[in-house]
Amino acid sequence: MGQGSSKEDTGVASASESSSKAGGGSSRSRLKQRLHRRRRRSRSNSSSHHKCLAAEDFVGIALLTLVRAEMKFKDKWLACLSFGEQTFRTQISDQTDKPVWNSAKKLCLDKNGPRFARISVFETNKMYKNTLIGFCEIDLLEFLTRELESDSSSECETLNLLDPSSPDKVVGEISVSISVEDPIETEKSFARRILSLVDYNEDGHLSLSEFSDLITAFGNQVAVNKKEEMFKAADKNRDGVVSMDELADLLAIQQEKEPIINCCPVCGETLEDSDTLNHMIHLTLCFDEGTGKQVMTGGFLTDKQANYGWMFKLSEWAHFSSYDIGLNSGSSSSHILVFDRKTKRLVEELIDGKIVLSMRAIYQSKLGLGLLDTGAKELLQNISEKQGRKMNSLESAKDIPKFVEFFKDQLNLAEMKYPLEHFKTFNQFFVRELKPGARPVACPERDDVAVCGADSRLTAFSSVDDSLRFWIKGRKFSVQGLLGKDICSSAFINGTLVILRLAPQDYHRFHSPVSGTVEQFVNIPGCLYTVNPIAVNSKYCNVFTENKRVVSIISTTEFGKVAFVAIGATMVGSISFLKKEGDHVKKGDEFGYFSFGGSTVICVFEKDVIEIDEDLLANSSRSLETLVSVGMKLGVSKKQANIELPDLHNCVLQD
Repeated sequence: MGQGSSKEDTGVASASESSSKAGGGSSRSRLKQRLHRRRRRSRSNSSSHHKCLAAEDFVGIALLTLVRAEMKFKDKWLACLSFGEQTFRTQISDQTDKPVWNSAKKLCLDKNGPRFARISVFETNKMYKNTLIGFCEIDLLEFLTRELESDSSSECETLNLLDPSSPDKVVGEISVSISVEDPIETEKSFARRILSLVDYNEDGHLSLSEFSDLITAFGNQVAVNKKEEMFKAADKNRDGVVSMDELADLLAIQQEKEPIINCCPVCGETLEDSDTLNHMIHLTLCFDEGTGKQVMTGGFLTDKQANYGWMFKLSEWAHFSSYDIGLNSGSSSSHILVFDRKTKRLVEELIDGKIVLSMRAIYQSKLGLGLLDTGAKELLQNISEKQGRKMNSLESAKDIPKFVEFFKDQLNLAEMKYPLEHFKTFNQFFVRELKPGARPVACPERDDVAVCGADSRLTAFSSVDDSLRFWIKGRKFSVQGLLGKDICSSAFINGTLVILRLAPQDYHRFHSPVSGTVEQFVNIPGCLYTVNPIAVNSKYCNVFTENKRVVSIISTTEFGKVAFVAIGATMVGSISFLKKEGDHVKKGDEFGYFSFGGSTVICVFEKDVIEIDEDLLANSSRSLETLVSVGMKLGVSKKQANIELPDLHNCVLQD
């Protein structure tokens, strides 16, 4: 039925004709074209949290299935899949040495969005949290490109699971299956699933009355008026019924031309009239969630949140701790989430729970502020000096293995210039050097491109006013207070502010973000408050203008004068610079280092001299720090604003 050749001029495109025009060949060839265009296009690096995609940026819906694993020892296992700002988890497998999950999840692939999926495998014998045993990362776009170029496809691929504390050590294997739906096929597939809801007799054909029930349920009056017209366009031989495939084709094409679904039937979200592509993506993913087709459990931000045991869930219920993106205050400060720029994925910063509670007590309460004003500042100074002496002792070397174990999945020992046995004190390890080439510099020959000066969690703001609105909540913060009256010129007032916060596990040598000449250094004495967001986001103290710091001024051709401020923090015994006044520095050159503890660098650019990368500004406007590495692109001089620039796409991220 519905196979006749008759066709009326109804004004509604026939499914076969429209899909032929839109298809442009086989599903496989269309995907090849989309994936190859990704390599040729020159686009700015957009933030991954944007919900809407341009048609040319959409690759398709990827189906990733965690099939099974083979581990080195027996236990109960669960796996987590992290992609962008979402994390999903499997059920706990009954098999103790060869867990089988067969758990699947559909992911939206966008050329400028997340492309790295991280799979983490945990042993599940803990009440509070489980133990990360192995992980692997998959570049989905690269994987799919390779599969398509080989003109062959395998049902399953086996990947090594790596030890978090030693990425060159294999702890097991995991088998995964990855496939992708072409966008046109995705539209048709969704249409078929929707139409099946009203195929009451389940014969694979729909009558006009069945189709009318569906269109009426969507609540779109324009579509209701056109339902007979659309139905007739598919019912070519006029027998009163059409096959589901024919009607699905027609419905998909009509949704592209003039949306008939204005509200998601699953979550109830209103769909904007102007964005048919994102209607399809939303409905496809949401409909799968609503029908329970996907085995993995969602609703998590990071794999650490997803793997916690029942005691943590109890603490969440009691509001002792919670997960959220944005300003860190109250229970949300127990878990600091940052956005990894390289993998475009949310990650959780590791910090001891007892330290979190003490920082909340001190920095986020009037009582804590009172303690700071009545002697606690001197106490912090004494503790830092004492700890600095301890970390320079030979005895401190025994703390290195404990430190490495705690931060095992956030340290890459393979990058270090020397092995662990080389370090005789903890501070020697803390200020460790990296192997040559471990931190490539973006666009090294272009001085009009500024780079990130530290392995850090970065926030960037086009003006100081923006920084006060989205991040710095301290009392009376100002650029003049940060730089000091002697250095702060009028050009810096309300200039561009870039804050790079280093955590204890980071590489603690900082590098010059620009090329120029070092004009001067100014030491400003002060306190040693923590630079953790718990304190920075607190309205009760002003970390950046009260802490000990060293201000250096770099004179540049492309950016004018740039203030580079190295700020000490709790447990930081000293700030050491490797350059002196009058020295020329090339962007990416090593500039100095912090001794033991957390610390921060702030770069202040003169007003309207730099165009900060869009993704960094977008994350910062959400009060979300971006995890960056030395040498990654930071922004471009506005002197080049009216000059056509060469392709900067490869300058954005340097692995």
